[in-house]
Amino acid sequence: MITSSRGGSPVPAVLAVVVHDRKVLLVRRANPPDAGCWGFPGGHIEWGERLFAAAERELHEETGVEACADEVLTALDVLAGGADECVAHHYVLVAVRCIWRSGSGRPADDARAVDWFTLEQVAALGDTASVDVLALAETALSRHLEKA
Repeated sequence: MITSSRGGSPVPAVLAVVVHDRKVLLVRRANPPDAGCWGFPGGHIEWGERLFAAAERELHEETGVEACADEVLTALDVLAGGADECVAHHYVLVAVRCIWRSGSGRPADDARAVDWFTLEQVAALGDTASVDVLALAETALSRHLEKA
């Protein structure tokens, strides 16, 4: 059984999933949870902020890339705990597909590094990628091709 070490409710957050030139934009996180791992730009939804606005804001804050949020791809539960089996973090991440407008990406805010990855490159990240990054990249790239 998983118990909570802090109680409370899950934290709602967004992931900005951007495809450009058949590549996805990933950031290497500077802070926990997932410090040092590659994942999609994102973060907390601010009080009164809509999902799409949060995705666009987080994307710009972390990478400088401008995009227009277009659709919700999926929602993910992310639970992280310690050795005592207590949940230290519980996030509900809403993955939002964003249409690239401008910018190549530069690390800022919570991002230690920013880069564009092909699906093969994402697969090669292995344990240096956050959970579900490969599956989400596959979904985003297939949706991108459908809409093109």
